[in-house]
Amino acid sequence: MHTRFVLIQTSHAGNVGGVARAMKVMGFDDLVLVQPRWANVLRREETIQRASGANDVLAKARIVDTLDDALDGMSHLCATAMTPRDFGPPTRAPREHFAAVLGEVEPPQGVAFLFGSERFGMRNEDVYRCHVALSIPTAPGFGSLNLAAAVQLVAYDWRQALGGFEAPAEAQPRPAADAKALAGMLDHLEQALVAVDFLDPEAPKKLMPRLNQLFNRAAPSEEEVHILRGVAKAMLLTAGKAKR
Repeated sequence: MHTRFVLIQTSHAGNVGGVARAMKVMGFDDLVLVQPRWANVLRREETIQRASGANDVLAKARIVDTLDDALDGMSHLCATAMTPRDFGPPTRAPREHFAAVLGEVEPPQGVAFLFGSERFGMRNEDVYRCHVALSIPTAPGFGSLNLAAAVQLVAYDWRQALGGFEAPAEAQPRPAADAKALAGMLDHLEQALVAVDFLDPEAPKKLMPRLNQLFNRAAPSEEEVHILRGVAKAMLLTAGKAKR
């Protein structure tokens, strides 16, 4: 399913770069600008800086004169609107609408997301020609979103509806040190605690068994055991110097 993001009369160059970045992280790269304020907006320094590496999206982006040109080949049009219109398409939250679209017997082959200018949003006549007006659920009383932020949210929900990406695999956990290594570390630590006068060998009470249980729960790796033994060694050296 082809996805296109359409920016109508965008006035801030930085927002174009932010939109390119938002699209790229969600795996989209078809960006069309309709009558942007700057004819060279795709090459402006602020645009490139805000794109933050999404230069390929900017390089592929197109600038057109009319919305008709921007929508060529698109069969399902999604306007974005903070407030519902009295006439025109139904207003729905993105996730709700995306589930319905993808649940159709014959889902559309081309989906376009339309975003209006930063100051005025989308014109009524542009909203009316769309199949739906997407409204991102926000806190009551303050629904104003930055253009790039709005694109990011819509792009994320659409990508999730399409199946999403796998989360980065977790690093394989290091195996816990064996009982012998743990016992050696505890012996070393006990010597250090005695050397710094924290542990009285004549009246040890239950300090070491409790530390043993603590480290059993923590299940330190061999590397962590080596670190703890290094700490114990440093304690012994420092204590030895202090008592000379």
